[in-house]
Formats: sequence, structure tokens, C-alpha cells
Amino acid sequence: MAYRYGDDRHQMLLFPDRLDSYVSDDHPVRAYDAFVDHLNFKDLGIDEDDNRVGNPEYHPHLMLKLLLYSYSYGVQSSRKIEREVYNNVTFIWLVKNLKPDHKTIAEFRRRNKKALHKALVLCARLCLKLNLIDGNILFLDGTKIRANAGRSNNHTQQWYQDQLKSLETRITSLLADCERLDDEESDQGSLVKMQKELSQAQTLQSKIKDALDEFQRYDHSATQGSTLRTINSTDPQCALMRSVQGSHASYNVQSVVDEKHGLIVHTDAVNNATDVNQFSVQIEKAKSSLDKSPKVACADAGYADTQELTKIQSQGTLVIVPSKKQAHRHDPKPFGKEAFIYDEKEDSYLCPEGHALGYDSLDHKRKKIFYRISDPKTCLLCKHFGVCTQSDRGRKISRLFYEKDLIALQRQYEDPASQEIYKKRKCKVELPFGHIKHNLGITQFLMRGKDAARAESAIGSVCFNVTRMITLLGGVQAFMKALPGT
Repeated sequence: MAYRYGDDRHQMLLFPDRLDSYVSDDHPVRAYDAFVDHLNFKDLGIDEDDNRVGNPEYHPHLMLKLLLYSYSYGVQSSRKIEREVYNNVTFIWLVKNLKPDHKTIAEFRRRNKKALHKALVLCARLCLKLNLIDGNILFLDGTKIRANAGRSNNHTQQWYQDQLKSLETRITSLLADCERLDDEESDQGSLVKMQKELSQAQTLQSKIKDALDEFQRYDHSATQGSTLRTINSTDPQCALMRSVQGSHASYNVQSVVDEKHGLIVHTDAVNNATDVNQFSVQIEKAKSSLDKSPKVACADAGYADTQELTKIQSQGTLVIVPSKKQAHRHDPKPFGKEAFIYDEKEDSYLCPEGHALGYDSLDHKRKKIFYRISDPKTCLLCKHFGVCTQSDRGRKISRLFYEKDLIALQRQYEDPASQEIYKKRKCKVELPFGHIKHNLGITQFLMRGKDAARAESAIGSVCFNVTRMITLLGGVQAFMKALPGT
């Protein structure tokens, strides 16, 4: 059997005379090149000035192309991107044989976090123009992505206060020693070494103060009396969150997806471990991205907060979100709340035996109204005592301030038409997370802070959208021809 040995490495070869010949016409790199050229950089917030005084910079078009394509290629690290620029022919073609180093790449990404997030907005609006997004039915979901910080760096407020006191004492001591050595001009100590230690102590002091400020900001914005237990010293804006992989310092990435082709309309990164207070905020931002109000907004039971849902419902958007009880599908108990009939006119409940439970008390903190039987003997002498209630004071029932809205939302979810829409939720909104995490490898952010996490999640979302657009439009060349103005 014959073998293939290949060419002699030292043999002279006649290569193509154009760099463009090395990249096929249907290679995805051409799609990213055309997509970025189509974007309006003024809308992104990036100034383009060819007459700028000073050392020449790499063009922002080129740097954005490099970032988007490298993330789509599964390469996020600035050092690895630099390596690809030297070794990968598609990267060489994209940057026109220029060689930006890793510091330049990292600095561009750091300085343009808001512009990178804005790129997703422009991408969604482009999809709307190409009739790939309708904006009529939107699905919302969240996933946890690790922050660039270890969970062991999470500490309590008291820990930071103790560290701050210790540092202030050390800084005072170092300042005194520096002044003494400077006055005495003695060779017994190293002033340079002390000043270096002083600088490090002051930097650490600044970080601790930032962490303590984060505690204060959270306490001011927290609802329902919640308090932040720990803050991470490496990235104060992330939070400890539980996921399938365990508990880690993470961000909760929110994604709003259009029903037509599953394209991402909006993405965000928040440090709330749960999705409870995110529904109205994220849907509003999605509306702003598309400049269009959806007809339907759908999410899972993690977003089941009546006040949040009614904010969107009141704007004319049909909300399809199951309550926790509907999601868990527990069989109703014989004497559960469902067995009691509410009389709105009398503001009382009627038990299965026909006895009235009148108003008892209010709980403003939990936003509940309590109703109780007026005569405890009625319950004590009832044949169902011990099953319905075991309290000596008789049966008690709670009702939310927004119970009427909750019941309306529950009925709305159970409607057959709503069920047909809800069945699509999982395959539409969870598919992008799988692509971003598994195919693109974005399982941990590289930059720190909420703005940085938003930027990186937006880059992943743009990569997903461009990949889907290439498929939907029939290939790279069709994608390029479909771009307005081409």
C-alpha cells in the first residue's frame, strides 16, 4: 500500500498574489467583516477621526471585527487572539495583515464596553429590517455565568470593616516611618521599600472602601428588607449564585428572544441571584431595542411576581407566566385556599361549610391581608377540625394585595392559546444559552464589573445572531447581499 508524504518543507512554492485568495467566498469571517462595516459607529458611541493627532491607532472597525470574530471562533483571551492574528489565515485576512498585541486588544475591549453592548441593539434592529425578527412574541430567561473572581474572595461587611481598621493603622505607621527616615536620612531602613508597601496598602484600602460602598448601594436599593450577606473583593459587583455546577461568584445573564426565528433581541447581566424582579425591566429594555411593543411576553415561573407582570400587562402586552403553584402542579388539598370562596362585596371568604372568614389584619411588609373566622368555636366544633385547621383561634387565610391580578394572570396562563405559546418557550429561549456556553465556550467572563459582563454577554449574543442569520438567509454570500446598502 502506498503512502502520502507531502511536499518538501524547503521547496520553493508559488503562492497566490492576493491575501483574499486564502479565504473562501463562503467563509463566516466574511460575514463578520461585512456586518461590522454595515454598523453606524456613531450609534455605537465610538468616534472615528482620521485626523486625530498623536500615534496612529488601529481602526475601531478592525478591532470590533477582530473581537466579534474571535468570540465566534471560541477565542476570548486577548493573548490567544493575538496568537491567532499571527497563525490563523482567516484572522490575518480579517485584520489585513496587521498585528495588534494583546494589550491593545484588551484595552479596546475595556474602553468600549457600552459600545459592545450597543452592537447587539443595532444587530436586533438589522434583523427587524430583514424581517428575521417580528417583535410580536418575546421570551425571557436567565442563566448563570461565572464572574472573573473566586468564591473564596466573598466576605461579610464586618470582615471588610475589620480589614479597613487594620489597614488604616498600618498606613499611619508607614507614613510615620517614612517621615522619620526622610528626616534622619538614615541607612538603617529602605525608604523605597516602605513607599512601595505604602502604595500597596493604599490600593487595598481603596478596594475595601469600594466593597463597603457596594454594601451601602445594595441596602438602599434592596426590597422587602433583604440585605447583601457578602461581597467579592475581586469583583464587588458580582454575587454568589447557585447553579448546576455549584455555588460560584457569578452574574445572572438575562436574555430576551424573539419567537419567529429565536434571535436574541436584548441581553443583560445582573447580580440578582433570582429572576423575580427582572421581568418588567428586561421586557422594557427589549422594547427600547426594537422600538416596538410586543403583543406577548412569556417567561417561566422564576419571574412570577404579580407586580412585575402587571406593569407589562397594563401596557397592552399579554403576559404568559405561570405562578409557582401552577409550575409545580401540586394537587389541591381538600381544605386548601382554593376550597374557600372569596366574596369581593363583603371582603370575606366563605369556607366549604358555609361559615364566613372576615378581615383580621394587614401585613404591609409581605403585602398580605389576613382573614379569620369570627368565632373560634365554629371551627372547634366543626367535623373537619384537625384537617382544615388545628389552631385554637380557628382557620386563617391570607390574601395578597394583588390577588385579583394574580388570579387573572393564572387564568390567562391556563388559556389553550397561551399554552401553545408557552410550549415554544424552552426551545426558543434556551437554545442561545447552549450555543453561547457550549459552542462559543463563554462559561466565565474575562472582564470584571456589570458593564463588562453585559458587554461580553452582548458579544456572545451578536455571534449567535450572525450565525443564525447566515443559516436563515442561505449562506454567507446571501447574508452579505441582504445587508442594506450593499
